[in-house]
Amino acid sequence: MHFVFITGGVASSLGKGIASAALATLLKSRNFRVRIRKLDPYLNVDPGTMSPYQHGEVYVTDDGAETDLDLGHYERFTNQSAKQTDSISSGKIYSNVLSKERKGDYLGATIQVIPHVTNEIKSFINSDIKNEDIIIYEIGGTVGDIESLPFLEAIRQIRNNKKISSALIHMTYIPYLSSADELKTKPTQHSVKELLNAGIQPDIIMCRSERRIDIDSISKISLFCNVKKESVIPALNAKSIYEVPLLYSKYGLDSVLLKHLGYKSKNHKLNLKPWNDLLKKIDKQKQLVKIGIVGKYTNLKDSYKSLNEALIHGGIENSVEVEIKWINSEELNNNNLISKLKECDGVLVPGGFGSRGVKGKITAIKYARENNIPFFGICLGMQLAVIEISRNVLKIKNANSSEFDQKSKSVIGLMTEWTKGNKIEKRDKNSDKGGTMRLGSYKAILSKKSKIYSIYKKNEIFERHRHRYEVNKKYVSKFQNKGYYFSGMSPDGLLPEVLESTNHSWFIGVQFHPELKSRPLKPHPLFVSFIKYCRNEKNKS
Repeated sequence: MHFVFITGGVASSLGKGIASAALATLLKSRNFRVRIRKLDPYLNVDPGTMSPYQHGEVYVTDDGAETDLDLGHYERFTNQSAKQTDSISSGKIYSNVLSKERKGDYLGATIQVIPHVTNEIKSFINSDIKNEDIIIYEIGGTVGDIESLPFLEAIRQIRNNKKISSALIHMTYIPYLSSADELKTKPTQHSVKELLNAGIQPDIIMCRSERRIDIDSISKISLFCNVKKESVIPALNAKSIYEVPLLYSKYGLDSVLLKHLGYKSKNHKLNLKPWNDLLKKIDKQKQLVKIGIVGKYTNLKDSYKSLNEALIHGGIENSVEVEIKWINSEELNNNNLISKLKECDGVLVPGGFGSRGVKGKITAIKYARENNIPFFGICLGMQLAVIEISRNVLKIKNANSSEFDQKSKSVIGLMTEWTKGNKIEKRDKNSDKGGTMRLGSYKAILSKKSKIYSIYKKNEIFERHRHRYEVNKKYVSKFQNKGYYFSGMSPDGLLPEVLESTNHSWFIGVQFHPELKSRPLKPHPLFVSFIKYCRNEKNKS
């Protein structure tokens, strides 16, 4: 088994997550058993309570972990599900150390970063390992950050153990100065010096740049950073992130790494045909489909990263290019909002928490419903569709969610509000934020004579959830009388999972997050169907 550590320097947001995922893809394409894990230096226990503006979306695994969005990149590229044990933060590390100290596990010792915190990091690195050939560890943050120091020290100790085979890849940024018309390698030299100060010599340096890196710059980096020329890998911008594995392979990233780990590349043939075929599909995209995403975190695209990618996957499968129009639901009045929606071929209202921007989302749902525009509601988006129909079709006065108004008619509520005496599924967990959070993969049963069944082509599905509130089951029959029915339910029949309309070309709301399971080589069927109907409705008009 081999460990590969990936660190970043000079600047944040260089794309270490995509680099890690692309490298894993190349290794898997050579038939290696690969796993990727994330070590984040921030002091939050996990991103679950962090604002999307601070850290992007919260990615949820099948087993219910709230993790960094990079795990989404890992899964999309490798088509391999991540686990709770594939992500940890400084907050979790320190929590574990302090918990052990309170229990007396350290026998009264003075607790210090070295050895107690670094030992806990090493314990995580060595935990839950099965039969993998290569495990890739992405270290969040930037070398030089105070928070990163314990992780670098733990890596130094691991690499100092001669019985352990490892490699360290350092990703840096090569800036271009227009006044000098020159790429500058000095920041990379300083970044590597920071690593050397921590006792770590990189084996491979990946150089992010918006311009082609000339041979003189590569030679200079090789000389001053003490790595071989072939181990200085250009990491240039790509037209599509799904082109990245091929670009890295072109510059020899996987070959150089395997040579360092003691493998002969010729004994492990590379098969990138699926990715080449994918890029051909992308090149064949002729028509443009505009999708309006009506949300409140639209100023930071990473807030909806998985959603963005799932729509792209649906577009690729339908040979159309998807243009996303980000519509901030709290900044616009009704007239401005509707004028923006008129430009869209489909409307999507994503998940979220809290009452901010709800009014604009409900306006968007009503407009899509009344004008036969394909509509897709996800999690909160489905709940708001239920509220909109309750108010404007069922004429239920003050219909709302108890999340927004405790005194209203709660067509949406905490499960504990209206499932008293009923058994709730086992993995529901209490949250410090109150209520009950459903996290991770749950089964739903689909009605056979429904649009959702025709999309999935099976009556049992497993999808990932992240929410506290559910549709109140007592209103189900009232919806059916008006042509809206819940075509997906939890196995016990208590929790509505899918809402659809018989009066509309494509009007579907789901309580789960299908975007989390969409892959470029295996697009999620809901997004494929949604984009298909958006294209068809556009062609009719």
